[in-house]
Amino acid sequence: MTDKIALVPATHTTPPARFSHGVRKGNILQVAGQVGFLPAEEGRPPTPAGPTLREQTLQTLANVKAVLEEGGSGWDDAMMIRVYLTDTGHFAEMNEIYDQYFEEQGLTAPPAARTTVYVGLPAGLLVEIDVLAVLG
Repeated sequence: MTDKIALVPATHTTPPARFSHGVRKGNILQVAGQVGFLPAEEGRPPTPAGPTLREQTLQTLANVKAVLEEGGSGWDDAMMIRVYLTDTGHFAEMNEIYDQYFEEQGLTAPPAARTTVYVGLPAGLLVEIDVLAVLG
């Protein structure tokens, strides 16, 4: 049986409850919902990358990528990306940011994806993203 490995990149703060930023078991890697917090700094509380959807989305994608890499993975291993927005008015802008980002990443085949509206994020946060990846 393959061990389950919790993933916490050095750029991330320790989660506020008993969960991991990601978990790898065998060739399956699940990235927990990530938000647009800047890289962790000792003594500073988690801080959003900025007030805009663009700033937060790009940081969120960087945070997801850090977890993927911590688990020995990358965007080409992503099978499913789930995006949670706090405002239905952000769908078009999110699609533009998403398309541009993955074009720049050189993704060979786009993963399945879904976007939904979720109003339970902490105040000021506009987007959360989680990813399921299969390595190899």
